[in-house]
Amino acid sequence: MEKNYSRLYGLIGYPLIHSFSQNYFNQKFEAEGIDAKYVNFEIADIGELMEVVSENANLCGLNVTIPYKEQVIPYLDEVDEDAAKIGAVNVIKFIRGKNSLKFKGYNSDIIGFCDSLKPLLKPEHKKALILGTGGAAKAVYHGLLNLGIEPMYVSRSKRDGMLTYGDLSAAVMNEYKVIVNTTPLGMYPHVDECPNIPYHLLTPSHLCYDLLYNPDVTLFMKRAEEQGAAIKNGLEMLLLQAFAAWNIWNTK
Repeated sequence: MEKNYSRLYGLIGYPLIHSFSQNYFNQKFEAEGIDAKYVNFEIADIGELMEVVSENANLCGLNVTIPYKEQVIPYLDEVDEDAAKIGAVNVIKFIRGKNSLKFKGYNSDIIGFCDSLKPLLKPEHKKALILGTGGAAKAVYHGLLNLGIEPMYVSRSKRDGMLTYGDLSAAVMNEYKVIVNTTPLGMYPHVDECPNIPYHLLTPSHLCYDLLYNPDVTLFMKRAEEQGAAIKNGLEMLLLQAFAAWNIWNTK
């Protein structure tokens, strides 16, 4: 018979083929002797969220992944400032009163990204290009603003207030010294792909950050490193955002 844990945490999303969070937290609980378990809740519709909550009285917090980071917001009682700016939530804190339960939404992606990037920043890193315009790109955009860096999206198609890959001239590449890849290009098994930027214009004063972490060194990172640029993958960001989620759940 399976043990009953005093605290339950989990992840909602669809589909949940693999979950970094489940492995990370269950290993943490075991290593630190914490009486808790982390479970994947694969739900086909965000409307099933309240069923998950009502069926698990010891649920203390949730992570949220694709496709529900935006869809979950109407179910929350409160959203923190960064998550509201991004328009996406990936951590839900359960605030239990005597006869009440409230949900507060956070975005730990922005925390993980900022904490990971900050030690690499130099005085010349004043402006950044964000490759991609999806949900992760929004967290990166607001993270850069919080770090005092002026961000600019790079999109495949022409859009107001954004650059296209064709706009990445020598002058632009010289102006924007931080480049963050938020696209899936180069992720395993498609390791021979990379964003279409002019790599020959990169210099040792550029910092190239890839949100991907499989493989360890993506083609984007490899080509940047060949030009002397500083590089980093997204594994530390992933660990730091999980650490941030734990702090959110366990801070009064």
